[in-house]
Amino acid sequence: MMKATKNVKILATLGPSSSDRKTIRALAEAGADVFRLNMSHGDQEGQRARYEVIREIEQEIDRPLGVLADLQGPKIRLGTFADGPYDVHDGDVFRFDSNEAPGDKTRVHLPHPEVLQALTKDATILINDGKVRMRVTEKHADAVDTVVVVGGEISDRKGMNLPDVVLPLAALSEKDRSDLEFACELGADWIALSFVQRAADIEEAQDLIKGRAMVMTKVEKPAAVADFPSILAVSDGIMVARGDLGVEMDLADLPAIQKRLIRDCRNVGKPVVVATQMLESMIHSPVPTRAEISDVAGAIYDGADAVMLSAESAAGDYPIEAVSTMQDVARKVETDPEYRKMIDASRTNAKPSIATAITSAAREVADAVDVKAICCFTHSGTTARLASRERPSAPIVVLTPFRKTARQLTMCWGLHCVVSESVERFKMAVISAARATKALGLADENDRIAVTAGVPFNKPGTTNILRVAPVDEEAIYEGEPSGGY
Repeated sequence: MMKATKNVKILATLGPSSSDRKTIRALAEAGADVFRLNMSHGDQEGQRARYEVIREIEQEIDRPLGVLADLQGPKIRLGTFADGPYDVHDGDVFRFDSNEAPGDKTRVHLPHPEVLQALTKDATILINDGKVRMRVTEKHADAVDTVVVVGGEISDRKGMNLPDVVLPLAALSEKDRSDLEFACELGADWIALSFVQRAADIEEAQDLIKGRAMVMTKVEKPAAVADFPSILAVSDGIMVARGDLGVEMDLADLPAIQKRLIRDCRNVGKPVVVATQMLESMIHSPVPTRAEISDVAGAIYDGADAVMLSAESAAGDYPIEAVSTMQDVARKVETDPEYRKMIDASRTNAKPSIATAITSAAREVADAVDVKAICCFTHSGTTARLASRERPSAPIVVLTPFRKTARQLTMCWGLHCVVSESVERFKMAVISAARATKALGLADENDRIAVTAGVPFNKPGTTNILRVAPVDEEAIYEGEPSGGY
């Protein structure tokens, strides 16, 4: 069993640079906890092959590995140009219309009639990742006229972003529906949803998933930021997708949005991932910029559950070095005394229940006495997520008889997951916890651990007991109360 080394989790995207067994194993050994399969690239059989390698490596290293399947989402693209590409200049007039004829430097077909209908006067149109900016000046039955605000190159099939408009488009295209079913049948632990504008988009996906995977909502549109409380309520996790979000919103607003989303997710105990361009320069350089290191560290200081690599690990020249860099930053931040002060100061009270009271008490006990780890038993993962929400100073060891649960929890801060046998008595639970803690290198025979569980056992949602116990098995037996559990 690989030893626990950090609390924040690392997501690594797989792609052309990281699809072979040797590289995937090296990524896991370097610190990757979850592997992202980007359904926007490659075909389903290629993703199946990567998935199977991940599961084989998981067995070899004896550590649960999560898999996140990231759906592409609907894409709004221009039509084609007769003799393009063309350069448009500030102040030029440009039309988007329903005419399927190839475009020129004054107009182009927009093969999305619902978008033409949704656009309003003064709405902003962004093309080619925001490099070209236009403003709608007049709307017609089958076209809109615009003025170019920021000029640049336009060409065939370039993507379009519409930050001011809530579009009448479902978050799931036909391709997404096919990919979603494929990923669920494959065994993906998380499904990431793109193009989410409203809570109903997530509920639609959940109806199709039918509990086979957790739902990670990518916040990448202004509408999702505006309606975030409703979106968070129906999501299992959140990804701060700074790529498209940075295209559609003022870049200066991004840091505040990122901090707010992290805070809101922590308050309700749902995992939050910070993504996009975290170590962008490492696509072609073995060494990141100082700003990138500060960006990764900032997300960790804010309490994010996970940080993610995209092209750095999928298509870059240094995928293993990128993961190792994140791992090193995490270790340095998490040993900084200021980090612990910031995490403790930002903790809020959880919604009152027996389970939250027990997990909060476990964190307080670990802070007050010499406890090497907090160990919790869980079936559905709820108790483990509550423990993660507390952000204790002691490591959290999660024991579950369900491999699927262990894999899903690899997304959550501080959880070191172990697939264990079912237990019927609390004494055996303590012994299992002690053995797992030793195997992870977190404690030895002379140490103590805090153990939370639910009695009766094997019944979800019954966390109701906390015990500080020795790691030494003989001492556990000697300390068992009369009558046992």
